[in-house]
Amino acid sequence: MTVALMWEARAVPGRGGELLAWARRQELPRRPLRRETLRAPQDRVLVITWWDAGYDAALPELPEPDGNLVTRAVHRWRFESVEDDDLRGE
Repeated sequence: MTVALMWEARAVPGRGGELLAWARRQELPRRPLRRETLRAPQDRVLVITWWDAGYDAALPELPEPDGNLVTRAVHRWRFESVEDDDLRGE
């Protein structure tokens, strides 16, 4: 099974670049199958990691950034992969 962990934070206005750099520097104690870092308006940063593990497996996650860098607590979600639908032919 593949599990995706999503980590999303919103930086203090104008500090999105700092939050992005901070997230990119964070090392995990284990290497995921894949890791992707994204940004969005309103100084938001999203990190998604994919793991070959069960849904409830203990997996490493990015920590909370320093409180003076973000406007709120980090949001975290966990998803499991399901069968891919090939919709290209429809």
